[in-house]
Amino acid sequence: MKFLLSTKPSFFAAMLLGLAAATAAQAQDNSGFKVVDGTKVDPVTMNGFRTWRAAACDRCHGANQEGMVGPSLINSLKTLTKDEFFTTITNGRLEKGMPSFSTSKQVMDNKEALYQYLKGRSDGVITQARVEPIK
Repeated sequence: MKFLLSTKPSFFAAMLLGLAAATAAQAQDNSGFKVVDGTKVDPVTMNGFRTWRAAACDRCHGANQEGMVGPSLINSLKTLTKDEFFTTITNGRLEKGMPSFSTSKQVMDNKEALYQYLKGRSDGVITQARVEPIK
């Protein structure tokens, strides 16, 4: 009986660790953000890339988001919160030359996707500016 009691805590600990690992894996799967080989992305992130291209953000922020007339978004999204990002694209920063995209249906409808794409670039998960869909 003593042997059974001493094994129960490790059995339960293993069960809890397994459950925690499964929950963490499920949470990651539910995030929707997937990148394969640094260049293949999930559909939402792909919409973010397409929105980036359609809004011609590269004219100021550079084709690789590393900055030109506008700042590097690779660096900016390391400290800019999601809410600050949304405020910036919605209201612009006219004093710095950043236009408002509040009247752009495509940008406003896809701002989450745009943020996801740019955050992936900033975090280094997306390794190049041009991406393609995961097949």
